[in-house]
Amino acid sequence: MAERWALILGASSGFGEAAVRALAAAGHPIFGVHLDRRATLGHVEEILGDLERSRRRAKFFNINAADAEKRDAALDEMKQLLGPGEDIGVLLHSLAFGTLRPYTGDDALSEAQMDMTLRVMAHTLVDWTQGLLRRSMMGQGGRIFAMTSSGSTRVIPTYGAVSAAKCALESHCRQLAYELAPLGITVNALRGGVTDTPALRKIPGHEKLIEVAQRRNPHGRLTRPEDVARALVALSSPDTHWVTGNVINVDGGEEITG
Repeated sequence: MAERWALILGASSGFGEAAVRALAAAGHPIFGVHLDRRATLGHVEEILGDLERSRRRAKFFNINAADAEKRDAALDEMKQLLGPGEDIGVLLHSLAFGTLRPYTGDDALSEAQMDMTLRVMAHTLVDWTQGLLRRSMMGQGGRIFAMTSSGSTRVIPTYGAVSAAKCALESHCRQLAYELAPLGITVNALRGGVTDTPALRKIPGHEKLIEVAQRRNPHGRLTRPEDVARALVALSSPDTHWVTGNVINVDGGEEITG
C-alpha cells in the first residue's frame, strides 16, 4: 500500500521530536530535517533507533533548512525515496533558531540577525512548501502545520525578532491556506502554551515565563511537546479537510486566562 510520509522541520528536539514520534506511531514514515553538531547527534541516533525498532521507515537530513541548495538536494533525495504512489501527507515547520537581543542599546540586534531570524523561523515555511509543490510531492489531503507562540501578540524582553518571525509565520499560513485550498491542502499554525524545551531555555528570563505559565494554566502545569503532537495527529485526519487558515491554541487553556 502507498503510504503518506511526514516531513518534520526541526525533528531532533522539542515539538519536532514529539511530532516525529507521534506521527510515526500513527503509521507515517518520517523524513526529518534538523541541524545538530556532534554533542547532540547521539540523541538523533536514539530517535532513529526507536523508529527502526517500531518498524517505521525514516530518513533524517542534518542540514541548515534555510540553505536553498541543501534544501533542494534534500527534497530531490526525498523524491527518489518515495515509493510508487507515495507522497508527503504532513509537513510540520518547527524551526527554532533566531537571535534573542533587544532592538536598542549596546547589545542591539543587527540587520543580519533580524534577516536570519525571519528567514529561518518564518520564510522557510514558504520555501519548503514551494519545493514540495514544484516536485508534486504533496497533493489532495495534504496537511501543513507551523509552530507559533503567544509571543506573536505579546512583548517579551529580547524576543522582538522572534516575535516578528512568528507574526510573519502566521501570515504565511493564512496566505498558503488561501492559495492551496483548491488543491485540497490545509495550512494551520499551532500555538502551543509555554513548554519546557531547549528553545525556551535559551530565552533570557525563561524561569519567569515558566512560573507565570504554571500559575495561569487551568491545568496547573506547562504544555508538553506530546500534548501538541497528539493534537497534530488528530488534525492530520482526513476529517479536518475544512479546518484551514487558523491559529489554533494547543495550550490547555493557558491563553484564555491572560
